[in-house]
Amino acid sequence: MGFVQRFAVLCFMFVLGLAQAQAAGTEKDDSKAAIALLEKALAYYHENGDKAFAAFSRQGEFVDKDRYVFVLDTKGVMLASGGPSSALIGRDVSETLGPELQTAFKEALKVPEGNGIQQAEYRWQNWADGKVERKHVYYQRVGQRILAVGYYLPRASAEQAMALLNKAATDLAKDEKGTLTAINSLKGGYLQDDLYVFVVDLDTQRYVAHGTNLRLINTDFSKIKDPEGKPVGEPILALMAKQDYGEYEYRWKNPVTGKIEDKHAYLKKVGHFLVAVGYYSP
Repeated sequence: MGFVQRFAVLCFMFVLGLAQAQAAGTEKDDSKAAIALLEKALAYYHENGDKAFAAFSRQGEFVDKDRYVFVLDTKGVMLASGGPSSALIGRDVSETLGPELQTAFKEALKVPEGNGIQQAEYRWQNWADGKVERKHVYYQRVGQRILAVGYYLPRASAEQAMALLNKAATDLAKDEKGTLTAINSLKGGYLQDDLYVFVVDLDTQRYVAHGTNLRLINTDFSKIKDPEGKPVGEPILALMAKQDYGEYEYRWKNPVTGKIEDKHAYLKKVGHFLVAVGYYSP
């Protein structure tokens, strides 16, 4: 590897590090806010006991943006909720939960009282946009009650984007036809929340695979523009004509939020293919 290539890789990794730090900062803020709300709810519950459920289920001090308090008993009955799960209050939800959430609930029951705040991750409907998204939850068991607060993770991190890019590049090098077919099937692990893979044939400059929009297949990547008409494909192709790795920022629709957001794409050459994965930031 020549000096220019080594320098490009170093720059690429430096930019990735900055992006990871920014994403970590946003999640850290959400995490602090969720823990603070849970601690507030725990203090209120210790003072008021089960009478606190009425306050937890109102749109008031125990709801913070898309973060809210919810309470289950150890049998799986929903006792209180300030979010969309309020419709489940009084019902045994343990058997109707998805596999991930059932596992998280069973793990919560194994934690003895007095072990402090625990955490887990699962998928749940976001009442802000109606979509099922990843959710990180903090919870604590108090007697036969489990108090919890979570926050949504609709945007994947820079680190997750890089991991998906490396997976797709490795798979493409091993099995070109199979990998392109898998990406275009919108399955096979190449579509993860707001992360997806797209592949361009550098010889023809046309899409050969896309993780969310099959209508782009065989269209001219060099003519792709952002929603405001700014060229995207042409500058990316110009960049990758000079190097094997790259990074490019543009505006694009987030498939999870449905909004036009800033996107940071990581780019890699695999033979005559350009492989790309990008992450979004609000």
